[in-house]
Amino acid sequence: MNIEKSSFATLPTKFGTFKIKAYKENNQEHLAIMSQDFEELSSPYLRVHSECLTGDTFASLKCDCQNQLHQALDFISKNGGIIIYHRQEGRNIGLLNKVNAYCLQEQGRNTIEANLELGFEEDERYYLIVEEILKDLNITSIKLITNNPKKIKYMESIGIEILERIPSITEVNKHNKSYLETKKEKMGHLL
Repeated sequence: MNIEKSSFATLPTKFGTFKIKAYKENNQEHLAIMSQDFEELSSPYLRVHSECLTGDTFASLKCDCQNQLHQALDFISKNGGIIIYHRQEGRNIGLLNKVNAYCLQEQGRNTIEANLELGFEEDERYYLIVEEILKDLNITSIKLITNNPKKIKYMESIGIEILERIPSITEVNKHNKSYLETKKEKMGHLL
């Protein structure tokens, strides 16, 4: 895998000041966002946050993505750790197809049915870049912030020791209620 890496830089935010490092895999760029004391932590808190432009940037109420990202930034700022911002929009179907999936959801499909109808798997994400980032940062054990059992299994499959799982639970609203129910009932999310 051919990966380009940036230098470390500082990112001041409303949640605190972080260190950041970018990773370019083919045409996709990912980001590691680390607390200032990151190097001192033997088993950092870690969240692998999948990109969601509509949620993260435009504050869509159809998902819980921005709330989870902000919760993780606040938590890591206070407790130390890292967020890997995993650039695979819409479970890696891309923005155009994600908008088409939204259209199908407005016609009554759930998030999985919409992806399948568009010719995709329920989840197209792959995590090889996550493994490369963890290797680059010398991370071998973590406290994982996730609700997704696939992310737990993936970390275990690459030999990362999970000392603890921290749930990422955010508010339910009328727009994301069925989305969250689908994640729980059909994808096994630990909600």
